[in-house]
Amino acid sequence: MGSLVKGVMIHESLLIHDYATPSFHSSAHSLLRKLRHSNLHIGISFSPSLPHNKVNVLKKMAMEYSFDCFLLDDESSFDGVNEITLSWGGIGGKILFLVPSDKKVAFGQLNNLGWIIVVFDVEGAGACESSGVVCISKLEELPMIICASIRKAIGDGVVTVGYIMKPSREEDFAKRGAFPMNPSPNGLMFLPLTFELPLQSQLQLVDIVLHKATDEIISVDLSGSSESSNRITFSAGMQELQRYMEHHSDCFAIDTLDKIYPVLDRLKIQQILLGLDALNKERCRAIRGPHFLKVNGFNDPDLAQSLSEAKLSLPSIVKPQVACGVADAHSMAITFRVEDFKDLNVPLPAIVQEYVDHSSTIFKIYVLGEQVFYAVKKSIPNADVLTKSSERNELRPLLFDSLKSLPTSTGHSTGADSIKTNVNSFDLELVTDAANWLARKLDLTIFGFDVVIQEGTGDHVIVDVNYLPSFKEVPDDIAVPAFWNAIRHKFESRKRR
Repeated sequence: MGSLVKGVMIHESLLIHDYATPSFHSSAHSLLRKLRHSNLHIGISFSPSLPHNKVNVLKKMAMEYSFDCFLLDDESSFDGVNEITLSWGGIGGKILFLVPSDKKVAFGQLNNLGWIIVVFDVEGAGACESSGVVCISKLEELPMIICASIRKAIGDGVVTVGYIMKPSREEDFAKRGAFPMNPSPNGLMFLPLTFELPLQSQLQLVDIVLHKATDEIISVDLSGSSESSNRITFSAGMQELQRYMEHHSDCFAIDTLDKIYPVLDRLKIQQILLGLDALNKERCRAIRGPHFLKVNGFNDPDLAQSLSEAKLSLPSIVKPQVACGVADAHSMAITFRVEDFKDLNVPLPAIVQEYVDHSSTIFKIYVLGEQVFYAVKKSIPNADVLTKSSERNELRPLLFDSLKSLPTSTGHSTGADSIKTNVNSFDLELVTDAANWLARKLDLTIFGFDVVIQEGTGDHVIVDVNYLPSFKEVPDDIAVPAFWNAIRHKFESRKRR
């Protein structure tokens, strides 16, 4: 086994474009954001000739990312090595140094100290073929070089997880330590995938793929009767990723795209939840989905009768059938009268769903492989409270975006006793059984769902199901190892299969 990469040094000229009005080179910000939470030592080097005011700018920007700054003279680079080694506590591994092409010769001597010299050269790798160093032509390639070096040192003992999701979601996971490039205790190394580079060269380094495919949806059409796969259009990059995995069985997704289709369709999920009845035999409490009705239009003269036949009373909550991935998937309404449905501003087709009185308390359930966690959060008030509040607005529908804010009532606050009562009524065994049932039914590894407890009956009602939730309410020291274990277990079980 060779030495692992434990530190990454970047020459300042590759990062800062303009010191007068400090700004990053194109792609530098994205690279620093990915390295920030890599669990590697990260440093920025600068020359003694760099003016004092520019050094201050550099240090300020390094502080923003929690990186180190080191003086490293290209004419006597050995002099700065001891300071770096001492500062990083002996490091115990190799340092990868990214330098511009005009510094290749000057810093190439550090190869003799075991450093890995990576040259940024827009001419491409051909310019470095005989120089004994690695060449890249885009900054986005650096994580690939890091992971390839670590994998070479460890061999088959490490599992490389390639992940793709939107930057804000990636940041949320990464800052909790969920995406280390330095292998996790159970041997996982995370490589950020990007559609800015050829996918094939990245996926050749990857054993298993973690995706939030809903971030890459272009359009969803649920108005027809065709299969889900024909009604969902993903970005060109996601389509390429899917094709690659279909033709390379040694690289597979933790949860394949076809497994998340039901989570995109609120009607499909509601129909699946009907199967929960099998869990309710000989139990004091029931777990179920809400009563529901699909509507293709809001001006149906028989709507009142259809609502009654579906066991729906008013108020009801109205949601688009498309559950995620498109801009208006979370545009919802609470309706108080049948006439409220006329010209209602909720995308069609829609699902009219039972409004469950639940004392403004919702339970967020997170399934990470074989482990189930939950968190308690405040939710929408009971129907009577909302109705009184809406009466001041002539009982017009309450329109809201569930990702931004939920309906509340002026002057209403949920008492601590009500929340405590709900928590005391929460049946973890029942919910865990439902989580395991859903995991088998959906064949998903990492997902979440929301449960409310109905006042009076004590029914546990699942009101939403989603794929790859943030599980941010679960403490990092508990959630992240469970997240890693779920991925590792899926990898091993798939390999055995």
